[in-house]
Amino acid sequence: MSVSFTLNGQAVTLDVDPDMPLLWAIREKSGLTGTKFGCGIAQCGACTVHIEGMPARSCSVPISAVAGANVTTIEGLSGKTAEAVQASWQKLNVVQCGYCQSGQIMSAVALLTDKPKPTDADIDNAMSGNICRCATYHRIRAAIHDAAASV
Repeated sequence: MSVSFTLNGQAVTLDVDPDMPLLWAIREKSGLTGTKFGCGIAQCGACTVHIEGMPARSCSVPISAVAGANVTTIEGLSGKTAEAVQASWQKLNVVQCGYCQSGQIMSAVALLTDKPKPTDADIDNAMSGNICRCATYHRIRAAIHDAAASV
């Protein structure tokens, strides 16, 4: 089956099994490896992408569900909010091993797009589905506040 959608601003058509997880279509068929495989059951957040601007776990979304939709991965993330988040991540040295960080950044950008001045509770709620094995949560929260202040 062919599935057509917009990936990082570019129209794409992939000839894949309609049940293939979006994650594997992105990584294996489109060659974009910034979106990571973590748990495979939508619990860790490493595979977070934006579908129509909303964060989604690409490991649990069948490719057929994004037909006609706009999908953004970490490679296609752009705009003032995204730039502020990425700059704050670097400024505050958020990354330790880095494996989860593309998903963390995707969730942080979605949060700040929805709530430009989030509280700690807003951040904890929005980021609760993103697991960091290195436990950099305090730096992640600080970076989100820093990015919010600079947007």
